[in-house]
Amino acid sequence: MKIAVIIVRILVGLMFLFSSIVVLFKLVPTPELKGGVKVFMEGINASGYLLPFIKITELVCSIAFITGRFVTLATVLIFPVMLNIVLFHAFLDPAGLPTVIALLIGVLFLAYANRKNYAALFAVK
Repeated sequence: MKIAVIIVRILVGLMFLFSSIVVLFKLVPTPELKGGVKVFMEGINASGYLLPFIKITELVCSIAFITGRFVTLATVLIFPVMLNIVLFHAFLDPAGLPTVIALLIGVLFLAYANRKNYAALFAVK
């Protein structure tokens, strides 16, 4: 189980690292967007802060996953981002859904592997 956790943690970290670096440093030209995806991305870009904030969050969490430090915190921080990515692909761009589902399974696996660290969050006083 320990080796599986390390492998999944590093793979999830590398996927988020690649995604954040490509967008933050504009390494790949933005493809032509259509329909709901175009409207959604125009809204995010119009805010001026949301896309960089999301990508910086992904970058910080990916570094935590790759190094193995603060994995429990990184899992909590990345989950809302991950949920939005899943819903985006489910409703607006279903072509990317298989990759996103694999990433979601990886994040959920890491949360399950660190479940003992979340016990205090759910303690009833």
